Amino acid sequence: MRFSPTFLDEIRDRVPISQVIGRRVTWDRKKTNVSRGDYWACCPFHGEKSPSFHCEDKKGRYHCFGCGVSGDHFRFLTDLEGMNFPEAVQQIADLAGVPMPQPDVQAEKREKERAGLIDVMEMAAQFFQDQLQTAAGAKARAYLRERGLSGRTIDTFRLGYAPDSRNALKGFLAEKGVGKEEIEACGLVVHGPEIPVSYDRFRDRIMFPILSSREKVIAFGGRALSPDAPAKYLNSNETELFHKGNVLYNFARARRASQAVGGRSEPGTVIAVEGYMDVIALAQAGIENAVAPLGTALTENQLELLWRMTPEPVLCFDGDGAGLRAAARAADLALPHIKPGRTVRFALLPDGKDPDDLVKHDGRAPFDRVMAEAKPLAEMIWTREATGSFDTPEKRAELEARLKQIVSVIADENVRRHYQQDMRDRLNAFFAPARQQRSGEGGFQRGGNGRGGFRGQGGGRGGAPASPSGFLGGISDRLTRSALVKGAYEHPSLRESVLALTVVNHPALMQETYDEIAGIEFENRELTRFWSALLSAAALLGHRLSAETLVEALEAEGFGPLIAAMDQQVRNARLWTATTNAAFEDAREGYTQAYSLHKRAIDLRRQKIELERSIAEATEAEDAERLTPLYRALQEVHLEISRMENQEAIIDGFGVLSGRIKGPATSSS
Repeated sequence: MRFSPTFLDEIRDRVPISQVIGRRVTWDRKKTNVSRGDYWACCPFHGEKSPSFHCEDKKGRYHCFGCGVSGDHFRFLTDLEGMNFPEAVQQIADLAGVPMPQPDVQAEKREKERAGLIDVMEMAAQFFQDQLQTAAGAKARAYLRERGLSGRTIDTFRLGYAPDSRNALKGFLAEKGVGKEEIEACGLVVHGPEIPVSYDRFRDRIMFPILSSREKVIAFGGRALSPDAPAKYLNSNETELFHKGNVLYNFARARRASQAVGGRSEPGTVIAVEGYMDVIALAQAGIENAVAPLGTALTENQLELLWRMTPEPVLCFDGDGAGLRAAARAADLALPHIKPGRTVRFALLPDGKDPDDLVKHDGRAPFDRVMAEAKPLAEMIWTREATGSFDTPEKRAELEARLKQIVSVIADENVRRHYQQDMRDRLNAFFAPARQQRSGEGGFQRGGNGRGGFRGQGGGRGGAPASPSGFLGGISDRLTRSALVKGAYEHPSLRESVLALTVVNHPALMQETYDEIAGIEFENRELTRFWSALLSAAALLGHRLSAETLVEALEAEGFGPLIAAMDQQVRNARLWTATTNAAFEDAREGYTQAYSLHKRAIDLRRQKIELERSIAEATEAEDAERLTPLYRALQEVHLEISRMENQEAIIDGFGVLSGRIKGPATSSS
């Protein structure tokens, strides 16, 4: 049975080649970089002790640097496992979850027609190239010279000229025996029921052939030479060969260039610029790893093409208003799809400049400097949102809510959590100056670390107050429940009550370690709300902050019963360091130990979740070798959790310290 190239490409793209090969080899852990889809192993085709067999998911190829074998998914199965080609295709299709095509006379006919259309497009490209060298193409050649393009560059990109005629190309193709239907199917003429005689789509334009990933001409872009033309740039319309949102200009060349720059194990980057001429000017300056969308904003499919070439493409935009808006749209497009080892960066050109301008006079150095300053996606999001005045609590709350909403679209949970933390850190630093201006002696002031700090008479350092419920409060809700936090949603655990009540009764702790305190995550939802209110009250109280004023403010917010319940809980456990009676030194020691154990508990739960997720993935992939160490690690985490459960005496070590108290001790009730 004959399989269409489209079907073979589809199933190859859906199944990482490492998944096919990984069932027959053991990947070398030192040389393999899983996040980049780069794998090394001892060659299954010849005996060796050190790994020289290499495969890359983004290329879909393998190669042994020892014996020289190479190939794709199908070649591996036919050469190593002795399958015939249809059997190999069947196995890859099964892995991809794609049904095998049934014998289809019509499909085979369409495939032949598609091949015929590619032949017609090649004839058209050659026609345009030839026309550039004629007398009629003189003004086109002059334009290209003015743009600084060399003859070699023009030949490399196969630039041409469409004559100012309604039937020059149509007549040429007809003479070559190409039928009317084929010419129309290629999108080379304008036709339709309202048009009695079709005519050439491209007239008096510089022509840019658009190539497929297999470097076949599938469409054209045309740049008008006449200033009166209704469209400066014109692309081919959608055809059987060409779907604009699925193609990047210069894709195949840029992919080769990025691989040559990056080497076998470290892929080079790819730069997405705005137009054909930007790509061509950069290539002439020696920057060959650039691509461009085809006259429209970047699409999801084009972004996937970029990630197929490199884990961190750079999106390059003009530094003017339109460029910044385009960058913002691209950031929103990328955000839901980022994950470990897959993101984007943004390079913003000087206002009024495009890549062609930068490289024309001084070579690639100015553009390289712009690339070196490319901003991460997180910074691009922050810069866009944190513009304007935030001089009221309402505006600051609105900014926090907006950032929370933006970041929530990230599908990967781990990346989303780190983005939440990053945005929260930026908010803390951003709002610190406003607190400094509002505060008096002992309030919020600029700390020596360049970020907002909480200072009292003692002058300790801390971070600006930000509600952990704002960005991170929801994270604990996603952690799985274990016996370690049993009942945490109904009542605070003893550990959490100790942490919270110690800070309430000894607010001077915030003067010493505000960043840490502001970042505490509670399992108990009521405590999460309570903590947000506590941090806000502390900020407003400033130099008037004391245990009495803080409790008064929290009771006014309706948290009196919670404070009373926590106080009763710690007194029943005889944990005096959390009460108002403890000396500050003992309270500080008690808080430090409780915080350390609480943080360890949070870390253990996160490890448990990650290990369970990895075990599920390895089980689905039938990766027995990977499962054994994962189960062993999960068992160790469970043992550690059990140890902590058995010592809900998390605070036993500091239940009785020096015995210093500030006044008469009260008996537990």
